[in-house]
Amino acid sequence: MSEDNQQPIIVKRIKKGGGGHHGGAWKIAYADFVTAMMAFFLLMWLLGSTAKGDLNGIADYFSTPLKVAMQGGSGSGDASSVIMGGGKDLTRSAGQVKQGEIKAEKKTVNLQALKAELERKEREKLGELKDRIEKAIEANPSLGQYKKQLLLDITNEGLRIQIVDEKNRPMFDLSSSDVKPYMRDILREIGRAFNDVDNRIALSGHTDAKPFATGDKGIGNWELSASRANASRRELIAGGMAEGKVIRVVGQASTVLFDKQDPFNPQNRRIGIVVLNKKTEEAILADGMLPPEPKEAAPAEKAG
Repeated sequence: MSEDNQQPIIVKRIKKGGGGHHGGAWKIAYADFVTAMMAFFLLMWLLGSTAKGDLNGIADYFSTPLKVAMQGGSGSGDASSVIMGGGKDLTRSAGQVKQGEIKAEKKTVNLQALKAELERKEREKLGELKDRIEKAIEANPSLGQYKKQLLLDITNEGLRIQIVDEKNRPMFDLSSSDVKPYMRDILREIGRAFNDVDNRIALSGHTDAKPFATGDKGIGNWELSASRANASRRELIAGGMAEGKVIRVVGQASTVLFDKQDPFNPQNRRIGIVVLNKKTEEAILADGMLPPEPKEAAPAEKAG
């Protein structure tokens, strides 16, 4: 064959797929990866900076979103929640008061109401005890004649019972802590009634302002008033009162007069018995101090 008829040789080069990395598909995959990592770190940050109650609320929201939106709950409508709005008022978007705070506020109010109710019932019970003692003295012929010497009233400390001297009818022998027979009967009758309540008892002895007859021997109205208060305690126990009910026995001499206008009035010589309310009892047991006695400008209510 001649050179003129010879056909040219054509070489075809086929490009293989090795150069695919120059395309854009890998960029999409990388962007998805970066977005996923960003979402992951954002989630970890939220979990680390969110309170446990809010986390529970968020979990409830995503498990039952309609229920949380309709009924509210911790995390759904809290002002500090990452999911704002929600709660019982669906028209609000800035978040509402935490449910836990509402419960705490209600609990405080309920405790105050409960305390007031307990104090009311206690005061009512002490009033019933007052009526019972008055009726017992009235029904006893031997004690009814002494009812003018019995003064009963409700104070801020509890039920106060004062047994006062009369000019011709003293409770104790002169300058002595020996109890007169009628005084013994009164104390023992009262002592039995005290067992009907759980309240504890405080006793105080009082004298008038006259100097004690043997004061020069180192014994005065302080010692006399304390001895008479303790003698009264023994008679209450002899009447059937539990010994453990007494938590305070004091002598106050003439420092707390019944009749401030006449320091020598026989009524200033008296025995005070207080059936303590719980508040006063706790104060005595806590710091050993009795609250100040109420003013006695006006005479207390008489029994009967």
